[in-house]
Amino acid sequence: MIDIVHSNCSLSVLDRRSLIVSGAALALSLSPGCRASAVNNVRPNLYQCEGCDGVFERAAETLTSVARIGPIDQPGEPLTLTGRVMDPSGRQPVAAVIIYAYQTNADGFYADGHTETEWSRRHGNLRGWVKTDSDGRYRFDTIKPAPYPDQPYPAHIHLTVLEEGQRPYYIDDVVFEGEFGVTPDYRRAMELRGGNGVGRLTKSDNGVWQASRDIILEAH
Repeated sequence: MIDIVHSNCSLSVLDRRSLIVSGAALALSLSPGCRASAVNNVRPNLYQCEGCDGVFERAAETLTSVARIGPIDQPGEPLTLTGRVMDPSGRQPVAAVIIYAYQTNADGFYADGHTETEWSRRHGNLRGWVKTDSDGRYRFDTIKPAPYPDQPYPAHIHLTVLEEGQRPYYIDDVVFEGEFGVTPDYRRAMELRGGNGVGRLTKSDNGVWQASRDIILEAH
């Protein structure tokens, strides 16, 4: 059984959808007035998020900025996801932000979950937690996820963010440029929660896929 666990909401001030993420920098190509509104306005229903409680299932003091999603011998093509977390202005890196990630396996399923909690069961065994370093950076080592079988959605990695003193919220999934399902319609429907989730895949000399997902924290 496949669980699709996301809620939908919109933010009218971002209808121009001109947030551009490139490497560790964010360019906000909005007019000054719109830029201020985008930073200061709290997104409606920001905290409505089924499954975000999974972020609490590892103690913050045990986390570092690097983690593995799932077991090291998980079948699939190896992939490394890196990024940087920035404040809502896109100018300052933010340390000690916890990111909870989960994804499908190489067959497109959330499989081999555990009975420890509801989310360890529903999200499967490909889960991981990091806490950003002093420069706001994080890294997940994992495998390349596969799309849900017989569905139009692209392969993706779910991310939940927990800032100090705030409630958790999900951001746009990590998806991959040029891959199945990342269509013009998909792009038009993106909420740009936490910035742009579409990343480009490249392969390192040792055969590991590389992807990047910078995160712009939401206003509260």
